[in-house]
Amino acid sequence: MQALRSLELPPLVMPVVNGHRRLCGPYTIGGVVLRALVPIALARSPGLVAAHDIEIRAAAPDLRPLVPARRETIEARVPEAERILVPAPRRTLRIANGIAEFVAGCLRECLPGTWTLAADNVHQADPTDLELLRVLARRVEDLTLALGSPAPRSPALGSPAFGSTPELVEVDAGSRKPDGHTGDHSEDHTCDRAGDRAAEYIESDGTCDDPAAYEAYLALPADERARRHDRRAAELEAAGLGADPEQVPVFALGALPYHLERGGDRDAALGVLWAAVDHCVREGFLDAVAELGERGLALATPGSDLWWRFTQRTATALAGLGRRDRALELWDQARRGSEEPAVHAAAAYGTAMLDARHPDPRQRDLGRATGWINEAIAISTLLPDHRERAFKLGFDRNGRALIELRQGRAEAALSLVESALDLARRELPPGAHPVHRMVLYANRAQLLARMGRTTEALDDFDRAVAIDPAFPDHYLDRGNLLFELGRVDDAVADYETAMRMSPPLPEAYYNRAEVRLAAGELERARADLDHVLELDPGYLDAYVNRAGLLEMLGEHEAARRDVAAGLALDPGNAHLHGVLGQLEAVTGRFTEARSAYDAALRADPRLASAWANRAILRYETGDAAGAVEDLTRAIALGRSEEDGAALYFNRGTALMDLGRVDEAGRDFRRAHALAPDDPDIRLALERHEKAG
Repeated sequence: MQALRSLELPPLVMPVVNGHRRLCGPYTIGGVVLRALVPIALARSPGLVAAHDIEIRAAAPDLRPLVPARRETIEARVPEAERILVPAPRRTLRIANGIAEFVAGCLRECLPGTWTLAADNVHQADPTDLELLRVLARRVEDLTLALGSPAPRSPALGSPAFGSTPELVEVDAGSRKPDGHTGDHSEDHTCDRAGDRAAEYIESDGTCDDPAAYEAYLALPADERARRHDRRAAELEAAGLGADPEQVPVFALGALPYHLERGGDRDAALGVLWAAVDHCVREGFLDAVAELGERGLALATPGSDLWWRFTQRTATALAGLGRRDRALELWDQARRGSEEPAVHAAAAYGTAMLDARHPDPRQRDLGRATGWINEAIAISTLLPDHRERAFKLGFDRNGRALIELRQGRAEAALSLVESALDLARRELPPGAHPVHRMVLYANRAQLLARMGRTTEALDDFDRAVAIDPAFPDHYLDRGNLLFELGRVDDAVADYETAMRMSPPLPEAYYNRAEVRLAAGELERARADLDHVLELDPGYLDAYVNRAGLLEMLGEHEAARRDVAAGLALDPGNAHLHGVLGQLEAVTGRFTEARSAYDAALRADPRLASAWANRAILRYETGDAAGAVEDLTRAIALGRSEEDGAALYFNRGTALMDLGRVDEAGRDFRRAHALAPDDPDIRLALERHEKAG
């Protein structure tokens, strides 16, 4: 702490924050920031708070009584048995950007000037806080971050893909214990008061960095340690009790389960651990779910209902985090530990999805996935309760539809989704399982759109949106279909509705940029792409599109920087190598341009633009025959009429140089048919006909 306090920095916006996740779990740091700033903003700029209700309520749930839900999805209002959506890991990036925008607005409107946020024990922070710190460092200009940690600078805090890193003060780790016992929630993080050293350690919620206090704690008899942990848990519970039933106590995700796990009431520990896991699943805090869930499994009786619920939630979170081996271990553990049909059906489904949803298509074993999903369906068919059977069977068939689609069998996938919808209509009470129905309508819409049945697809997207108008993702999907159909204004309206319904949503700005690019609104498209990369510097497709746009605008150095940033994320990206080829060609570096185009075509032989641009390079360097070969490949791949006209014109020009006059004439006539008003094509055709 002294190292942080001795820095010559702008004044602290709040006392030094202890970032140890053991205190408050996800957003331990973010929660402290919000608890300090939200009351100020409510008094001076209440609209700013309302604009960021989702982010504030997620990161500081104890503030929910002060911050009413302005945008709330239907998932938040259905019973536990009907909650089937697990937010993707990227949701926390949306939340972090929303908090950063709130902080920036609060400093600008309520606390003008420059400030410092100082946090210690960053090496023990939850991943949500590490992500938040990266975003704050990148996006809040009037806030300096001073971060203390005994560990070397962590890659989690900064990398080329995430921009500059805040100042990180490396605190001497010599007095710290390996498990990271490091201080209370704010201000003084040591236990240097006189008296009972063990009590000081427990009152710091197990984060004290005083070795003497830790040794005194370990020296306590086991029953005395348990008694003191129980007493501290009771103090935390009493301090966190509020009148509002939706309020989540400050320490409910961190210190409270920590103490109860070490106390004498195992059932109480299991209760708070389950409540914490359930909360974190709803919010998409998957790292916390994985950690808390494993702790719950260590206490729960194998084969019990609570043990199964911990298993299911933990395995699902692990799969979302890409930790598939451990997820599979848990599904296998469930199969070994239970005789319940519903458990075996759900475990089979979860195992199937490990293959079906693997992000790398080369790693998917769809045959194995089919076997597991068929087992899930077979078991669900036998469930005795007809309503449970209808829901679970429909759920499993929807999973089987994904596997069929992955194998290129869209008709079979559609049939499965329609059978699931039919089960819901016939067997479930009206109004029951609205989230399940919404997902099925949206999935059928995707399949219908893929099959060209766009009117029906739009109807299904409308049904999905009507069930939950606050769910942003379906506006994106419907907007994409509307854009494909040429209904540009309607598409933009959907993208902008998604922006309003969600914390900052990079995908919505990216999609709107695509519309603006297609309309030739280059500066507006650039502004959207700039914002996408401000929100998410790892958004590869935004680098691809912005690099191409900058090349079109003649900003070659800026385009080259985007190419470099994109290739750092995906070294084999064909589109970026294609743009690099154009940039090298413009500067006369023809050998390097040829290498870039070759790399693009090795990565994606179906990239027509790379064939077309390499053809131009070959023609300009005296290889007319090679240009004809490349243009023939580009034409075969099929592009828009405008592009097709240019390809035929260019090939005709190269053919003329080779003396293949008749073939050139045919190409000029094809080009003229596609672009009759193009003066260059018309002139070439007239010259050819006069010469003939």
